[in-house]
Amino acid sequence: MKSFKLYSLDVVENDTTIEIPLVDGLILNKEDERSTWLLEAYTDLSLYDYFKKIFEEDRDIIVEAVITKKENAPAYFQTKICSLNKFEQHISVLFEGRIRRNKSDYSELLLESLLQKGFEGPALLSEFRDKMQSKPKLKVKTSN
Repeated sequence: MKSFKLYSLDVVENDTTIEIPLVDGLILNKEDERSTWLLEAYTDLSLYDYFKKIFEEDRDIIVEAVITKKENAPAYFQTKICSLNKFEQHISVLFEGRIRRNKSDYSELLLESLLQKGFEGPALLSEFRDKMQSKPKLKVKTSN
């Protein structure tokens, strides 16, 4: 098993992303035969009802995680909530899932997004270079 700092976490739902304000976070690559990852988000108590509903529905959710430091490209995981714990002012949400796209696919997602927005030619290249530097959050398709 390998563990990493979870720098940031967003939940991707439909065409929106919900930023989860992390007090602390950890991500574990279990390195098992199913390529399973565990992500733990220690976050604000105000999100308890939101996560409780997802947990009770036992539904898959896509999360976008930045691992270790801000400059790293986000990784996308298809997960389920396997544990939800409430504390006095915070909650701990434990996600289990599998990586959907590796970090190198960020450029593919970005290019697809820019093409959908109508960029082409030199303007496409310029916008692509700018966005690769700033690493904006991208909407991802939730179907495989």
